Amino acid sequence: HKSGKVNKFVEETAGKLRLFFLPPYSPHLNPDEMVWGYLKHHKIGKMVVSGPEDLRKKVFSILRSLQKKTVRVASFFRAQDTQYILA
Repeated sequence: HKSGKVNKFVEETAGKLRLFFLPPYSPHLNPDEMVWGYLKHHKIGKMVVSGPEDLRKKVFSILRSLQKKTVRVASFFRAQDTQYILA
């Protein structure tokens, strides 16, 4: 990673955290993209949003709810293109 703070934090985890450098323009390799896709296609995309603050509140609410859905979160890492993370 390019940020000194991030590199320092990773070093302090004593090997419990690893960074993966993904090729540019490869969102299919990034589980974060699956999270945002889930929000967009299954949640936010079906809601009425009254403005930027309402959108922010709804996104945070959905993300908090998603944290409790461990099977769903695990599925983002079991997708064919993201299984490299589990190795």
